[in-house]
Amino acid sequence: MGSSVRELAGATPATRDRYVDLLRVASLGAVVLGHWLMAAVTPDGVGNLLAVVPALQPLTWLLQVMPVFFFVGGFSHALSYRSLLRKRPGGSEDSVYSAFLRARLQRLLRPTTVFVLVWGAAALLVQLLGGGGGLTGVTLRMVTQPLWFIGIYLAMVAFTPPLLRLHERYGWGAFAGLAVAAVAVDVLRFAAGVPYVEFLNFAFVWLAVHQLGFLRADGRIRRPALLAGAGLVAAIALVAFGPYPLSMVGMPGEKVSNMAPPTLALLAHGLWLLGAVELLRAPAARLLERPRVWRTVVAANGVAMTAFLWHLTAMFGVYGALLALDVELPEPASAAWWAQVPLRIALAAALTAALVAAFRTFERPVPTAPAEGHGPLAALGATLCLLGVLGLSMVGFGGLLDGHTALLIALPVSAPGAVAMTLGGWLLVERAGRGPVVRAGSQRP
Repeated sequence: MGSSVRELAGATPATRDRYVDLLRVASLGAVVLGHWLMAAVTPDGVGNLLAVVPALQPLTWLLQVMPVFFFVGGFSHALSYRSLLRKRPGGSEDSVYSAFLRARLQRLLRPTTVFVLVWGAAALLVQLLGGGGGLTGVTLRMVTQPLWFIGIYLAMVAFTPPLLRLHERYGWGAFAGLAVAAVAVDVLRFAAGVPYVEFLNFAFVWLAVHQLGFLRADGRIRRPALLAGAGLVAAIALVAFGPYPLSMVGMPGEKVSNMAPPTLALLAHGLWLLGAVELLRAPAARLLERPRVWRTVVAANGVAMTAFLWHLTAMFGVYGALLALDVELPEPASAAWWAQVPLRIALAAALTAALVAAFRTFERPVPTAPAEGHGPLAALGATLCLLGVLGLSMVGFGGLLDGHTALLIALPVSAPGAVAMTLGGWLLVERAGRGPVVRAGSQRP
C-alpha cells in the first residue's frame, strides 16, 4: 500500500508550504459541499437551490472557490517544472517537458480515465436494457459536468513552461497581459456581439489566475489586502453596472453566466478571493504545525481527486435510494427540505467515502519518466484528453447510443467520440512515459 499517512506527514520537509496543501483540499471540499447543497432534486428533475431562492446567490462570492484551486496549481506547477530543470541540467527542453507533463497529469488522468470507463460501461448497459429515463437519465447527463475543471487544468499544465518563461521575464506584466486579453474578449462579446469570442476567456481568465500562482511561488504577492480590496471593488462594480449576473456560479436559464464561459467579473472575484486567502496564510500555517491537523490534510490530499470525481455519483445515488424507498422529497427550500439537508449530506459523504475506498488506488502515482523525444507525443495526448473531458462535461452519457451531441465551442461532440479522445489521449501520455524512475520532489497538486 505504500507509506502510511503518519509516515508521509512525519517526512514532510520543513520547506514545504503546507498552506498550499490545505487550500487544495479546502477548495475541492467547498465545491463538493456546494454541489450537494445546491442540488434541488424532486421526482420530476433536478433544479438549483440558488434559482429557487435567489437571495442566496451572494453566498457564491464566498463559495465559488475554483480560482483558489487553479491558483494553487500555478504555484505547484512552477515548483515542479523548476525542480525538473535542476535535476536534469543536461536534458533537452523536450525531455524536461515530457517528464513534467506526465508527472503532473498522472494523478489527474488515471482516476479520471477509470471514472470515464466505469460510467461509460454503466451508461451503455442501462441504455441497452432500455433504461435512461427519470432520475437515471438526469444522472447520466449531469454526472460528468465537473469534468470541465479537469479539462481546464490539463490546459494549465500543458501551457506551464511558456507561461512560466513569460512570468520570469515580465512578472506582474504577464498576468496583466492575460487580464487585458480577458477585458478585450468581454468588450468584443458584449459591445460588439462577436460570436464565439467569449470562449477565449476559458483560457485568458483561468490562465490569469494560474499566473498568480507563479507570482506567489516567487513571493511577489506582497500586498494581499490590496489585491483583495481591488478585486472586490471591481467585482461589485462590474455586477452593479455591467452585463454580469450576481451569481458566481452558472444558473439555469441565464443568458449570461459568469462561469461558462468565465467573465471579467469572475476574474475580479478570483482576485479578491485569492487576496483573502493570502491574508489567512499566517494563522493557517500555525494551525498546520499541529501533527494531527497536518495528518488530516495529508490524508485528504491523497484522495481529493477521487472524491471530487465521484461526489455527484454519490449524491444521485442517495436521491435514487430515497426515491426507491418511497421517502418523500420535500419541496426545495421548504422547512422540511432544510431539515432533511444534514441527513442527505451525511449519506452522500458516506457513499463518497465508499467510492473513494474502491477507487483511490488509481490516484497513487507510478513514478516513471518519459524517454527522450516524446514531448510532442505527451502534448498530443494531453490535447486529446483536454478535448475529450471537456466534451464529456457538456454531452454527458445520456443518449450514448442515439448520436446525441453537444457543442464544444463550435464543434459538435458525441459521448462515444469524447470517450475515445479521452482514452486515446491517456494512452499517448502513458506511451510517453517509458524510462527510468525520476522523482521530481515537487509540491503538488
